[in-house]
Order: sequence, then C-alpha cells, then structure tokens
Amino acid sequence: MKRRVTLTITTIIVIFLASCGDANKKQGTKMNTPAEIEAKKESSPEIADASFSDGMTGKVFQNYQQIRMALVNSDAEEVNLVAGNLAESFNGEKEEMKSMAMAMADAKDIEKQRELFSQFTGKVEPLFKESISEGAIYKQFCPMAFDGKGGYWISDVEEIRNPYYGEKMLKCGKVTETIK
Repeated sequence: MKRRVTLTITTIIVIFLASCGDANKKQGTKMNTPAEIEAKKESSPEIADASFSDGMTGKVFQNYQQIRMALVNSDAEEVNLVAGNLAESFNGEKEEMKSMAMAMADAKDIEKQRELFSQFTGKVEPLFKESISEGAIYKQFCPMAFDGKGGYWISDVEEIRNPYYGEKMLKCGKVTETIK
C-alpha cells in the first residue's frame, strides 16, 4: 500500500512539473527594449506619429489621410463618404476648406475628386504646418500628375503611395519636405 501511495504521489508530481514546464514555454514573453520598439515603429509605415495642437486639425488630418488612401485605392465612394465627414470637421472660420471638402463629397468621378484633393491640399497644408506639435508628416510630389503640371499631397508616412494615379503609378513621386 505504501508503495502504491508513493507511486501515485510521484506520478502527480511528474505530471504537475511537466504541465508547468509547458505553461512556461507557452506563456514565455520577451520584453522589447525601447530601441526595438522604435525600430518596429520606423519599419511599420502604417503607424502615424504626428500629433496636432488642436483637436480640429487632428480630425481634419485623419480624414485627409483616409481620403488620400481612398484615392490611392481608386475608391470614389469612399472618397465621397470620408469627404463628407471631413466637411463636418471644420468650424465656421474655415468655410473655404469646408466648401472644398463638400465638393469632393459630391463629386462622383475619381479624376474630379483627385483634382479637388490637390486643390484642397494647397489650402490645408498651412493648417497642418502651423498645428503639428509632435512627430512628422511628409509633403510629397508627383511630377506627372495633371498632365505634367504635377501635384502635391501630405502623407503620414514617408513611403510614396500616389493618390493621383492609384495602382497605375503607385510609387511615382518623391518626398519634398518633412514637416515637424
């Protein structure tokens, strides 16, 4: 009987230790150093690190980026939807920008939306420059847009994703200014 109890206890201990060992393997975590976190952030273009001094500008910037990506994806319906949201972001003193956003929301043709986006970029760029409080944004340029006249846009990532040509010339362009 004593041998049977000892065997049972030994079996329980072995099972317990084995299961603890597996749990440690499954739950093992690795702490990232600040340098590793920063490296990951820099290698992940989808992470925007810009902040603005006022909420309205931050909201405008986020909507602007959504419109930019909808144009990159040649999604006219998404441009309509987000441009409508963008128009609602403006307070009374930004009536011209609100009007331009509404024009983008009403336009059904992707090429017309792209033209309006280019015009809007010229109006909103000073707002972004004046209000950026942390991080960086990128002024980018495609020399071939609009029949060789060229077109600028502001991006939250350094990587070129051309809103004026979409998939046709996705990487056509260059960063002309880093705004901090």
